[in-house]
Amino acid sequence: MDISAHPLGQDRDRGSRASGSAGSLRRFLARRAAGLVLGFARVVTAVRGEWQGVEPRDIQRIYFANHSSHGDFILVSAVLPPRLRNRTRPVAGADYWMKGRLRRFVGREVFNAVLIERDRERRTEDPVDLMTRAVQEGASLIVFPEGTRNTGDLPLMPFKSGLYHLAKACPAVELVPVWIANLNRVLPKGEIVPIPLVCTVTFGAALHIGEAEAKEDFLRRAEMALLSLAPNGNRP
Repeated sequence: MDISAHPLGQDRDRGSRASGSAGSLRRFLARRAAGLVLGFARVVTAVRGEWQGVEPRDIQRIYFANHSSHGDFILVSAVLPPRLRNRTRPVAGADYWMKGRLRRFVGREVFNAVLIERDRERRTEDPVDLMTRAVQEGASLIVFPEGTRNTGDLPLMPFKSGLYHLAKACPAVELVPVWIANLNRVLPKGEIVPIPLVCTVTFGAALHIGEAEAKEDFLRRAEMALLSLAPNGNRP
């Protein structure tokens, strides 16, 4: 029996075509939105990428950066070459990026973020497992080991243990420190209108975790590698 000749088969076929068309439209809108968001970020911040001790090679990496604004991963994405940007997923808080249709679209559809539930009571999956799975599927990641935005006086808050566990789970993947400078001044906490300022995103030499390296030693080494990229030792 030719199922396509059956009314139910015809309904399924039409539904499949409609679903495919909707998916294609969402992907098109996501690509256009990504171009607009990245273009706006470049205009407002005049951001430039500085590669120190590492080249923008087309290999899988985990970029770990300081965190002072919800726009941090956008700025890192803006300076990555397209071939790297297309395979790189930011890790971001679900509590922020799942709030409202626009944020949800930008977080999930535009930047394909790995969304982490920061509230332990509401978690259904371990954050390290989510990040490890994304790496195993071939993605590079942008992570923020401080765990939350730094709004204090210290240039860098102590790293959470997530970076250590991710490094242990993916020992062959390069860990690249990334210092984002000035973005917290472009978009201070609580503000919605950006202030035009020049920002830099500096990439440092890649790290690997030692086979028997203790958690505290690794995290301290990663912190120092990141701090060494800060201009004049100042805040981002």
